[in-house]
Amino acid sequence: MHLRFHRAFATLSSELQTALAPIMDADDFSASLSAAHIERLKQQTQLDADALAFALLPLAAACAITPLSHFDVGAVARGKSGRWYFGANMEFTGATMQQTVHAEQSAITHAWLCGETALEAITVNYSPCGHCRQFMNELNSGTDLQIFLPGRDPATLKDYLPYAFGPRDLDIKTLLLDPIDHGYHMQGDRLEQAAIAAANHSHAPYSQAHSGVALETESGAIYAGRYAENAAFNPSLPPLQAALILMNMHSEDIMQIKRAVLAEHPRATLEQHQATQATLNALGCQNLRVVALGDR
Repeated sequence: MHLRFHRAFATLSSELQTALAPIMDADDFSASLSAAHIERLKQQTQLDADALAFALLPLAAACAITPLSHFDVGAVARGKSGRWYFGANMEFTGATMQQTVHAEQSAITHAWLCGETALEAITVNYSPCGHCRQFMNELNSGTDLQIFLPGRDPATLKDYLPYAFGPRDLDIKTLLLDPIDHGYHMQGDRLEQAAIAAANHSHAPYSQAHSGVALETESGAIYAGRYAENAAFNPSLPPLQAALILMNMHSEDIMQIKRAVLAEHPRATLEQHQATQATLNALGCQNLRVVALGDR
């Protein structure tokens, strides 16, 4: 089990510790639980799904990186596939606050990058801010998404975001988590291809500025992230942050990035290059290559 989980793990009930230990001690544990894991945990602890998600929140919050606020937020996104995904807020010393990641964004993006195509619920240890409510409204589950908070009755996103404005108001048909492939051709080495593949599955229905980032760590692992655009624009999640979410959920040190590739179209109406380079610089990585997405 990764060291960052030890303190939170010690606060769990003995039954949950016993049930979780074999899962979290596995070398390939990536802050997510399969449908089979969930069923086993429910049987061994006698907790229902909602209570189990609440019980897991301390472990999700343990993934937080908060050098600025020192305020850890955890989230558990429950996929319709039955798989659950941890998420946590992330802050980057030396970068602007606009580059931070919120816990709900983290859990949702974690699910998306793992191939989840719809969510049925998200459990959070603190009430979602307006930024996150708007981000969640981009999902294909829309305002029907269930939100669970400690000490409150279950509610839907519609309860938290009344009179919502979102993609459906702009007649957008392909929503966040819907499968999509923009059809850009693969080129270059393994890292470049990972960035292009990420761009192929990015969500940018408003600007059509598809983009993807791939990071190679000092351990040799590759993590790729996609751009997730939002109807309200500002809650959009850059592709670098998506890749950093996946890297963090795999317990990799985000200060150990060896090289990075950004794939985007040179004639796009907006670009990710400068913000990506600035945030990577704050993380100690100056090795960024930009690959131009060709015509499809």
